[in-house]
Amino acid sequence: MKKYLLSIAAAAFIFPLHSAEASSDNDAFLNAEKKVRYGSYQDFKRVVNKLNHPLKPYVEKTYWQRHPSLKYQAEIEDYLNIYQHTPLEWPVRKVWLEYLKKKNKKAAYIRNYRKTSNPELTCTYLDFQLDLGAPEKAIFNQVTDLWAVGKSQPKECDSLFSKWRKKGYMKEDVIWQRITLAAEGGTQSLLPYLKTLLPKNERYLADLYLKVRQDPSASAGLYRYKNRSVKEGQIALYGIKRLVWRDKELALKAWEKLDKMFNYSEYSKADVYYTFALSLASSGHKQARFWLNKVPKDRQDDKLIQWQLGNMLKTQDWEGIAAFFTGKENLSLGQQYWLAYSYAKRGEQQEADKIWAKVATNRDYYGFLAAARLGLPVNLNNQPLTVEQAVVNKVSNAPGFKRAKAFYNLERFTSARREWNYLTDTSNDEEKLAASQLSTDLGWHDSTIFTLAKIKAWDNVEQRFPFAFQDVFERYSKRSKIDPAWSIAIARRESSFAPDARSHANARGLMQLLPSTAEYVNKGSVSGSRLYKPKTNIRLGTSYLQYLKKKNHGNEVLATASYNAGYHRIKRWLPDEAIPAELWVELIPYRETRDYVKNVFAYRQVYHTRMGREGNVLAPLLEMKMGG
Repeated sequence: MKKYLLSIAAAAFIFPLHSAEASSDNDAFLNAEKKVRYGSYQDFKRVVNKLNHPLKPYVEKTYWQRHPSLKYQAEIEDYLNIYQHTPLEWPVRKVWLEYLKKKNKKAAYIRNYRKTSNPELTCTYLDFQLDLGAPEKAIFNQVTDLWAVGKSQPKECDSLFSKWRKKGYMKEDVIWQRITLAAEGGTQSLLPYLKTLLPKNERYLADLYLKVRQDPSASAGLYRYKNRSVKEGQIALYGIKRLVWRDKELALKAWEKLDKMFNYSEYSKADVYYTFALSLASSGHKQARFWLNKVPKDRQDDKLIQWQLGNMLKTQDWEGIAAFFTGKENLSLGQQYWLAYSYAKRGEQQEADKIWAKVATNRDYYGFLAAARLGLPVNLNNQPLTVEQAVVNKVSNAPGFKRAKAFYNLERFTSARREWNYLTDTSNDEEKLAASQLSTDLGWHDSTIFTLAKIKAWDNVEQRFPFAFQDVFERYSKRSKIDPAWSIAIARRESSFAPDARSHANARGLMQLLPSTAEYVNKGSVSGSRLYKPKTNIRLGTSYLQYLKKKNHGNEVLATASYNAGYHRIKRWLPDEAIPAELWVELIPYRETRDYVKNVFAYRQVYHTRMGREGNVLAPLLEMKMGG
């Protein structure tokens, strides 16, 4: 069978994104979509019957969403069956269920209902089942799960909840479960209502939970625990774990007394030890090491071990690092690197070099650092996978792929990704690999990157690290006098090359620029929509990198950290006494920024090598000092 392995350069010749024929077809789709919004059923059928386009089902979706009718029940239900589990289903199904409820068509509602996270639809479904004679126990057990949540449920559930309560299903343990969920991260305004459901002698507990939620220091007031009951102990435990992040000294003193006051299980104590260790270690508290050592081995996850390592690195406890990691199995690359470092500091250079040589075989921040230490060449481990042409053809002809591609051409990226996710989520690994080849051909690099991650195809280096918008990055990087491998690595880390990316913080585009940052760099207003334009985004992003590099006196490690966390925050993280740069990176207090710097420099090395350049871009870190 013919194998399929394409270079990225071939992309434009395989799937041309725009042509006269494609433009005409898209115009026909857009016109059809517009007409059916307000047209008659006859207009709808006439338009749909004439349309030959991958997005034809979306024209039908548009009509059925706006015109649900019992008159066309068979057609609507056929549509829902045909497109079940696709992105087309729920926009129509939700409207259809709401329509059937309004018409009081209980049997039809039950038949068309599918499991959903929408409590309004679910409550109606269960209520209708009761009305039509379904076994009460089976229904009310499901109602218990709907009621016992940490937030308010929609008013459409009130009738069902009332029936459930009258039948005696609102038991004390269920009420307490909901109080716990509402207090510990849910909607605290729900607590006054839930308090009224408790027996009179326990209503003070809801008030205590609310007090501790609003002010964790209240958990240190031992006089509040008059009965020393299990529930009081639960509230105290919740409060003390929050208090240690706000007032460490008070939390430490309070826990010493609470531990004696309540008979906590070993599991609960371990939970406290874990939280205390994490809080104290992340702030450099003098008791951090004591609490880190109290955490049972089965609770020591990567996050805690990182802080354990950081605590020993901060004090340059090379003996402690060696003792902690020597003999342990499945050490991460970072743990192996620092174990070797500790050996080197203890004068055991041969043992250190042996470990570093093993680490250096990896395409990773630590692998590149280890290679720099030993003077070894960088190893990208590029092992592209191949896929049968027949599989590629199958995926390229799948309706989901055609719909995703059509949406991409229309620049409706959100809809395109919904179809892409449906396509890949319902594909086997070989089909996912074929899909990643096709998305590479389309220049849809973020989809390629995420799809390859789903099948753990980490060594498809050319596809995972594409030269997206290379000419633009090179042009503006040269203008800003920065390394293009650095700027493209930033974009790879920030957005995976999705031009329309937008973060929760409102950062936009390839290099994830905030509008305020863009205006500052541009020395003038920049519309938010322009930040989605690759040229504009890259021009401003590279200028911002130039600015940060200058602010940090040419130090690109600090500039990279500043790009993620802000210049002023980075300045606060610099130590009074100079330390090695690689040690400073490992001790960055924010995990996000710490990982960000490592990833960007690893990606930069990949692009540096892929550009045909010699050398290790991480080598300067070995001689660099931070602070002082």
